[in-house]
Amino acid sequence: MRLLKQLVPVALVAFAGGSIVGAVQGSPLLTLVLGVATAALAVFVYARVVRWSERRAPVEVAAQGAVAAVGRGLLIGAGMFAAVIANIAFLGGYRVDGLGSVAGAAGLFGFMAAAAVTEELLFRGILFRIVEERTGTWIAMVLTGLVFGLMHLTNQHASLWGALAIAVEAGGMLAAAYAATRTLWVPIGVHFGWNFAAAGIFGTEVSGNGATQGLLHGVTSGPALLTGGEFGPEASPYAVVFGLLLTVVFMWLARRRGNVIPLRRRATATLPR
Repeated sequence: MRLLKQLVPVALVAFAGGSIVGAVQGSPLLTLVLGVATAALAVFVYARVVRWSERRAPVEVAAQGAVAAVGRGLLIGAGMFAAVIANIAFLGGYRVDGLGSVAGAAGLFGFMAAAAVTEELLFRGILFRIVEERTGTWIAMVLTGLVFGLMHLTNQHASLWGALAIAVEAGGMLAAAYAATRTLWVPIGVHFGWNFAAAGIFGTEVSGNGATQGLLHGVTSGPALLTGGEFGPEASPYAVVFGLLLTVVFMWLARRRGNVIPLRRRATATLPR
């Protein structure tokens, strides 16, 4: 019941906000404003439903330290995508063919902010966190990562390989980021940094959602195995490799900090002493 009490209100905000933002994508300014507003409203609703359903302070979205944590995540996400695109470009799969649009990038900022925040609240803040309590960190990471990846099969240029790649490089990696920090701000920053770098800076597709107009007019060419094809660089093996590397780093930090929950912890906690 906790899962439903939290999932439904946040999902409604995500759906309504996403629909409104999608409807005004022809206006970069409106997309920017409404996207940021959707992100802020989603955090507010999440904090309220967690406080109501769990009778605790929603420390995972605490205001203190939020800006610094988002900033760290943003640098990690943008750096990760830059490394992926640099490797693709090195083999001739990506080139810059002029400048794009500042207005288009501004609109993408709002669109990606809404997507990153709502998806992290739903998949890491609610689904992963609650499933982890019953199954442990590793099983929860695999299960919710698969769900996150398969959800992308509904996108315009979706492919099974692209969805599985997302499950590994994003679903697992972002759950590991949450496990390592026990704050949602870092995975939100990583998610947003990756998405905005992909579409808003380098002008590539994000998860098969169609053409984008960022600061650069990016052109991908060559075999889909290298570039990710119509799904975008997220389906490139480079993205999977870098995502796995980050997952290893985050899980090493989680283990070092004692944040990895084993499967038997919940069961042993109920035994009489």
